[in-house]
Amino acid sequence: MLATHIVASLFQRFPDESTNMISQWRKSDNIWLRRTAVLYQLKFKQKTDQDLLFTIIGENQANKEFFIQKAIGWSLREYSKTNSAAVIEFIDTQHIEGLAKREGLKWLKSQGKL
Repeated sequence: MLATHIVASLFQRFPDESTNMISQWRKSDNIWLRRTAVLYQLKFKQKTDQDLLFTIIGENQANKEFFIQKAIGWSLREYSKTNSAAVIEFIDTQHIEGLAKREGLKWLKSQGKL
């Protein structure tokens, strides 16, 4: 996937440029740029910038576009494998709902952690 492989690799190699790009993409009118901003840290595990991830999700959670909601859920699900407590708390306190919530909690439920 472009966001999690190519973009993620480039952003890790050029962090200064990535900050500017993500700042623009996460609020773009283009859903694919927004989706990339949500997903690019998908495989970062312990290197995930949790504050940034949660901020980007918060900025996009009201967007009802299916692919944005799916990306939010996917990002939360993957990050829950690294920091389940933070994801559970975030979903509860930020009132993540619908598809994003179902996808975000899917792995935790399958592991009996909920």
